[in-house]
Amino acid sequence: MKIGILTSGGDCPGLNAVIRGAVLKGRRKYDIDFVGIRDGWKGLVDADFFPLTTGDVKGLSKVGGTILGTSRTNPYEGDRGGAENIKKTLWGHKVDGVIAIGGEGTLAAAQRLWNDGIPVLGVPKTIDNDLRATDYSFGFDTAVNIATDAMDRLRTTGDSHQRCMVAEVMGRHVGWIALHSGMAAGAHIICIPEVPLTLDDITKQVLAANDRGRAPLVVVAEGFKLEGQDEAYSDRGLDAFNRPRLGGIGEVLAPLIEHATGIETRATVLGHIQRGGSPSSFDRVLATRLGLHAADMVYEGAWGKMVAMKGTEIERVSFEDALGELNEVPAHRYEEASALFG
Repeated sequence: MKIGILTSGGDCPGLNAVIRGAVLKGRRKYDIDFVGIRDGWKGLVDADFFPLTTGDVKGLSKVGGTILGTSRTNPYEGDRGGAENIKKTLWGHKVDGVIAIGGEGTLAAAQRLWNDGIPVLGVPKTIDNDLRATDYSFGFDTAVNIATDAMDRLRTTGDSHQRCMVAEVMGRHVGWIALHSGMAAGAHIICIPEVPLTLDDITKQVLAANDRGRAPLVVVAEGFKLEGQDEAYSDRGLDAFNRPRLGGIGEVLAPLIEHATGIETRATVLGHIQRGGSPSSFDRVLATRLGLHAADMVYEGAWGKMVAMKGTEIERVSFEDALGELNEVPAHRYEEASALFG
């Protein structure tokens, strides 16, 4: 049996650990051969394959990024795209199935390919932690740690100049990174997509912190909307799956806060720094376990499913369950954090 592995969508720490876990167990226990597929779905469409051996993956659990490369290509676009062309490509290279490692867009494409008769299974990857079918996705813990460290640094420079600091973090349409990193860094207000706030709501907490002699820290998720806004702020066009590229709301909020409060305010967009570097120990272990279980699924022919973390155990869920709804921050979690605001 020969299996292809690809990583698609945004990169994140832990991708290499999944690849390592799948290849080592698949090869040693089940005698499966693996090929790497370069640059996500693009490599599958273009038949850009290369042998992936146990020697190629040794020592990878601590390495950030992905040795396979990634892209946001849609496998149904282009002259060589589409299920029928991909079936011919896999048959011609004697590849029996595909392990697709990625987030919501990647898994949606994997589901469509599975429905069109291509053996594919998924491993959830997203720093946003927005897939409801898994309690945590690898990359999230590392992103939170990076964001927390950055906010700790912003607080010291804010204290030195008596400034209000606005830190924008990733998360698309959910606020998990903002909530966790904001709580860890002691933010004076956290703005997430699930809870629309008015400018007055934000400036009230900024002024409260300032009145206590603190330099206010505002944490905002990239998908946050001020009350009355219909859509999250985006001026960067659409990605390959026709989703808006979010980012920039922090730079919109900063001058509004400064004008309303009279406090000098600076915005920092953490952006892709949250995706880079080595994975945390938690993400290394989670990603490795997901890779190990993906190898089991290949051997058992459990196509059309995704590995997921439930509590502390790894389970299997269908693509339909994984993609049904976003894993949003529940109201009680935000209310819990709000006791610390101001």
